Amino acid sequence: METAGALTDGMQALLEMLAQEGLENAAHGLSAFVGHEITLARPRVTMMPIAEVPLVLGGPETTAVGIYMAVDGDMDGHIILLLRREDAAELVDLLLDQPAGTTVELGPLERSALAEVGNLTGAIFLNSVASLCGVSARPSPPAVMEDMVGAILDVVIVAVGAIAESIVAIETVFQRSDRHVEALFWVIPDLDALCHSLA
Repeated sequence: METAGALTDGMQALLEMLAQEGLENAAHGLSAFVGHEITLARPRVTMMPIAEVPLVLGGPETTAVGIYMAVDGDMDGHIILLLRREDAAELVDLLLDQPAGTTVELGPLERSALAEVGNLTGAIFLNSVASLCGVSARPSPPAVMEDMVGAILDVVIVAVGAIAESIVAIETVFQRSDRHVEALFWVIPDLDALCHSLA
């Protein structure tokens, strides 16, 4: 299984194409859900060791929000939308058409909104990838976690087990007018199954 080291040029181009297509479809679905246009910026795709994930978000003690879904089917794996705590609050404001800074706590309503974002973007993204690759990929209901990045990472590593030492990291930006929120999609697919389906 190709789970470590740099991506080949062919796999890099493939994953960028899949990510672009998936996130465009996810943006359309999210826009329809909230009633105003949300775009997702052109993704940056890299293969990243799991141990480096906390560094991208400012270190293992940075408070973050993770929206996690397990994936089964032909392309088993895991997907998590990971945001810094303050970015998650800003995303809630952006989606609910509230002034920046309105959300200060992630209560049931805010967590439900974030779960729906994860559900829409994750499920539509996976459906796009599955359709393009001719495989099945079924996401579980989303689970919202608010904790230090290191603690969220530990929970997901337990779920992942021995599937992978590296992840496919898809960096993008939720945008609405002049407002934007950076986010990281962390995808752990079975790359062997993905490559075989495209062979």
